[in-house]
Amino acid sequence: MIELKDVAIAAGGFSLAGVNLRIPQGKYGVLMGKTGCGKSTILEAIAGLKRVTAGTICLAGEDVTEAKPALRAVGFVPQDSALFPGMTVAENLTFALDIRGAGKEEQDARRQELAGLLGLEALLERYPANLSGGERQRVALGRAISFRPTTLLLDEPLSAVDENTREEMHDLLKSVQQFSSATILHVTHSRGAAERLADLRFELVDGRICS
Repeated sequence: MIELKDVAIAAGGFSLAGVNLRIPQGKYGVLMGKTGCGKSTILEAIAGLKRVTAGTICLAGEDVTEAKPALRAVGFVPQDSALFPGMTVAENLTFALDIRGAGKEEQDARRQELAGLLGLEALLERYPANLSGGERQRVALGRAISFRPTTLLLDEPLSAVDENTREEMHDLLKSVQQFSSATILHVTHSRGAAERLADLRFELVDGRICS
């Protein structure tokens, strides 16, 4: 579950107040709105990357408003994928497990599982610079779900891919929802993506989320 109650966020000269949102456990929520209206800021606040000045954020039934990002069990796919350029696909996929102290056997098993789910088997030894936009997004998605987060946040994950790849990614994202059982919040400008993916649709208008 993702729940925001009267949340206020201040980031530089930009601020939001009175933000309310609820996505039941395991559901796929899509948040739309004009460029610059604060959609990404809300994602970053949920992930713990932006400070909340008022209100509460609850994830999987727990109040995480003051929790550090690493303690929120959140997988986050930023718009630019933010892969580690000096790591192979295989290393990017297991990075989150490695920093959490998972053993080699667990990492190897999870890497193979993710590679199969995301169609990355032939790419494991490549570096991000040698991947297409769609391939980079699949790796970023794999890295985000590698440690089995309860919450998955997606910031315009399909903006850099072509139309054919976008259709494939729509199917993949629904598979990830079923496979991971995570509650998902996906920020996008695409009404087509919202229609294909969303269990619940929201729009951020004048600082308020409407359903």
